[in-house]
Amino acid sequence: MARFQFSLQPVLDARHRVEQKKQREFAEIQARRQELEQQLRTYQSHLASDKSELRADLHGSIDVQALRLRAGASLHVMRKAQRIVLELAGVHKQLERARNDLLEASRQRRAVELLRDKRYEQWLAEQKRVEAAALDEMAVMRAGARPFGAAEIKDESEYGHESRVGSTVREEQWR
Repeated sequence: MARFQFSLQPVLDARHRVEQKKQREFAEIQARRQELEQQLRTYQSHLASDKSELRADLHGSIDVQALRLRAGASLHVMRKAQRIVLELAGVHKQLERARNDLLEASRQRRAVELLRDKRYEQWLAEQKRVEAAALDEMAVMRAGARPFGAAEIKDESEYGHESRVGSTVREEQWR
């Protein structure tokens, strides 16, 4: 049996490569988003611990210089956290674009795969039709190779004489 050859296989391979590239891009952006979210959580926990330490330092004697340094450090961490939030918003937009690009690449690949599957089914049906036609042709050739009435003649060596089964039955019907 012949092998199925999909004429658009190079196109399908290219679509697979594009989809894989889009998956890698999406994964990279996803990793960047997770990294930024982790940094933001770290800054938030740092700010929360600074606030609790500031509250604790407000009891008893107050060192204004230390409070000023802590407040400055907290403001610096808050600015970093705000930058992270802005960067995270941009990463979310990139992530959405990358997700849409990946979905489109998947759709395009799937369209060519569906075409391949449809053509394979057509090819398979054609192979079955050709095989059936070949079998029919062999049956016709085999039937054409026998002389008329050859099925009724038996081998003489089997019965010791030539016998015609069909003619014997006909003779018995007339008696």
